[in-house]
Amino acid sequence: MDTKTSNFADWQQDAMGAFEPFLVDACRNGLRGAPARLREAIESGLLSGGKRVRPSLALLGCEAAGGDLEAALPAAAAVEMIHAYSLIHDDIPCMDDDDIRRGHPAVHIEFGEWTAVLAGDALQAMAFRVLANQACTATGCRQAGCLAEAAGPRGMVGGQFLDMNSRGSQASYREVEKIHLGKTGALIEASIQMGVLAGGGNPDSWVQFSRSLGLLFQATDDILDVTAQESEIGKPTGRDKEEGKVTLVASEGLDGAIEKATSLAEASTRFLEDAQPLRRSAVLEDLVNYILQRCR
Repeated sequence: MDTKTSNFADWQQDAMGAFEPFLVDACRNGLRGAPARLREAIESGLLSGGKRVRPSLALLGCEAAGGDLEAALPAAAAVEMIHAYSLIHDDIPCMDDDDIRRGHPAVHIEFGEWTAVLAGDALQAMAFRVLANQACTATGCRQAGCLAEAAGPRGMVGGQFLDMNSRGSQASYREVEKIHLGKTGALIEASIQMGVLAGGGNPDSWVQFSRSLGLLFQATDDILDVTAQESEIGKPTGRDKEEGKVTLVASEGLDGAIEKATSLAEASTRFLEDAQPLRRSAVLEDLVNYILQRCR
């Protein structure tokens, strides 16, 4: 890969050239012997595109820690499998009830609701299978613990519970932040930490950056639900208000939400500046700007 590029989009295009084939192989290896219809549903949810931000963070974390990108491919695939499962379950009628995902019919629309639930369940197991099959069992074990914590009741699932349980209510910024740290931030934080582990670094030193970045990502999602068109983001917009979701926009207003997002981006950038010299710092800084510009 080009070691001099400072542009996230250029870096990601190269990185995905290594990641996508690895993900396809990991998926299909994990699906050998599975029922055909279930395989199709899982592949639809996992391999139908997307921004691939979380696996990119794992790969960037590895490089920033001094490792080779290839060392983080299992972590990147595992975190994308968990993310894909969460989206499949998110879309089903008892949750967010969305029919479109990434510009295509959601898995439950194409394959039926119970198949979608099982496809999500399978992807959870497949993620930990990928981590367990690594050559370095010690790293895989630490990554598995990190991912389990992020995806579980104190992380993504807990955040989604708070999100569902708070619908129709008024919430303070701190309450919104708690939801965001769980349902979105925890997996983004884990993506970076798992990559840093693959690169032989200390994941604890990345907590400040990864936490700010996770909050920034969900902040821009909340803003885009108000400002973007469905064709721009590949899913219906305006649903947060319809469903009474507790969001940053509902709590702070649109202008206030944009101000918070800008502040979070600045906090992430400060970390990168203070951590110099750092491999891939320019790409990471451009990533922060890329996420912020989604809502501009």
